[in-house]
Parts: sequence; C-alpha cells; structure tokens
Amino acid sequence: MNRAIIIGNLTKDPESRTTASGVSVCSFTVAVNRGFGDKKDVDYIPVVAWRGLAENCGKFLAKGRKVGVSGRIQVRNYETSNGERRYVTEIIADDVEFLTPKGEGGSRMQDVPPPPDDAGLFGDEPDDFEPLDDEQMPF
Repeated sequence: MNRAIIIGNLTKDPESRTTASGVSVCSFTVAVNRGFGDKKDVDYIPVVAWRGLAENCGKFLAKGRKVGVSGRIQVRNYETSNGERRYVTEIIADDVEFLTPKGEGGSRMQDVPPPPDDAGLFGDEPDDFEPLDDEQMPF
C-alpha cells in the first residue's frame, strides 16, 4: 500500500506549467507540523498535482493557505548537468482539499521557521523526468 495523507500550509505560491504534450502540472511544498509540547518540528513536503487538479491548485492556492493532500509517494531520479544523480521524494496528489475558509487570505503559519532553500526540489530538474521502475530503486 502506498498512501500519504498530510495537512499543512503552502510555503510559497504554487508553480504551474504545462508539459510539451499539453498536460497541466502544478508543484508546491506543504509545511507539516509534527511533534508535540516543546519538541515541535516542521517537515517540508513537495507535492505534484496533474491535469484538472493541477489547474485548480494553480488557480486557488497561494502561499500560507492550508491544504489537505492525499496521494501516493513517488521517488524519482535525474542526472544534473555535471553528472550527479539526484533523488526526489514527493507526493503525487490524487486529492487536494482547500482548507483555508473562503475569503481569508493566505496567512503565514505562526511559530514555523521559513523553509530551507528548495531550489533543488523543482528548480534545476529537467522537464522530461521519468518515474523510477522498481528495478531502478536504490533500496
């Protein structure tokens, strides 16, 4: 079973684009709180939505908005221009619930540090990435 369900806030506005074959794709990162009491921490989880869901996410989501995401975890890899192999773990969204009430803007989460530099998550990756086959998995 490969199922992930998270609730959190967008760290920045979503990035929408269209593939060469005309398919809409939208990428965003969700900050998810974990822990309790004095031992709180935040995980920054990349999410990718496709087709109609991607169009809705690009249109209605913004930095700070609270979302619920359910989908599957995908690990893929690519080679950088200098020959390094990079691995990316992300949630491929099947469903995204917009949890910020209508009319409320995207406000920053309180007591959450800013996300790390995530340029490597979506910035230098090729547009023609391929999902990993089971034989390619490093574990």
